[in-house]
Amino acid sequence: MGIMRKAATAAAVSGAATRAHNRNSKPTAPAPTAPAPAPAASGPTLEDLAAMHASGVLTDEEFTAAKKKALGL
Repeated sequence: MGIMRKAATAAAVSGAATRAHNRNSKPTAPAPTAPAPAPAASGPTLEDLAAMHASGVLTDEEFTAAKKKALGL
């Protein structure tokens, strides 16, 4: 019966040590996330479109369609 008592004691000590370790260990921080990439320039700006419309390069319909596309509408 002595060996059973030693095994039970060892198991209890091992369990207590594991619980203490888990309790005292620092929580891991989530991995830092990379910043979102900047949107790529997909076309002319609204100022460019307005200048092209004012100079007559774009018709009213073309300007309206390009403006909607630039604004994502």
